[in-house]
Amino acid sequence: MAAVMSSFPVSDIVIPDQSVTDINLLPEGASSSVVQRLPFTVRLVRTEEELAKAVAVRHAAYARHLPDFAEHLKQPELSDFSSDAVVLLAESRLDGSPLGTMRIQTNLNDGLPLEQSVHLPEWLSRRRLAEAVRLGVKDGVTGHLVKTVLFKAFYLHCMQSQVEWMVIAGRPPIDRQYKRLLFSDVYPELGCVPLKHAGNLPHRVMSLKVADVQPLWRASQHPLYDFFFHTRHPDIEIAHAPVPTRHPQCMPRSAAEVQLAAL
Repeated sequence: MAAVMSSFPVSDIVIPDQSVTDINLLPEGASSSVVQRLPFTVRLVRTEEELAKAVAVRHAAYARHLPDFAEHLKQPELSDFSSDAVVLLAESRLDGSPLGTMRIQTNLNDGLPLEQSVHLPEWLSRRRLAEAVRLGVKDGVTGHLVKTVLFKAFYLHCMQSQVEWMVIAGRPPIDRQYKRLLFSDVYPELGCVPLKHAGNLPHRVMSLKVADVQPLWRASQHPLYDFFFHTRHPDIEIAHAPVPTRHPQCMPRSAAEVQLAAL
């Protein structure tokens, strides 16, 4: 299974402070050296109220950098209710306010949004795939940490779901963040390509094999290695959850709305 990330608002991935001790979920085969509690939780959306929080922080994040495209993200999208998708929500442990979100979609029943615009090579397209889209985090230092933890939750979800490859689509300058995570270009000769589900903005498509993350990061002494593989985070709770019930007001009322919701 491969995973895809696309159209993220600008926000750096940061190296969390490992001195914050007192983490539950580790990749298979990893050993634990520290348990770390976070000032927020990351869980799968289970209710309509939680989905509304995810949509609110998603819209606010895109509005900071892509205000025109953000107008299409004020309401839940059809994909939020798909049986092939899960939505991650980061919430403050202090007051329950939403701090970040990400949607992860698989190709169990349908193709991925990315495939509307790019034909993946055979070595990738023949795999079971997952795509992480609509990443959005609250502005500020906390948002940077939330984004890093969402990436870990995404990686853990890929491991649990037997995802084989992570594929990301990042617009400049976000693509440089993925390069630092050791992703490489799927099509080096293409450069950036417009993506329909991301407002036709040009994105760089990159990939990283899930099984290679741990050995590659260990060999390169990646600064996030211990955070991912030697730290347990009980505040990351990503056991599979039911898809939120679709509210009647979220149902598209015309073909045009269906097309817009699919962006």
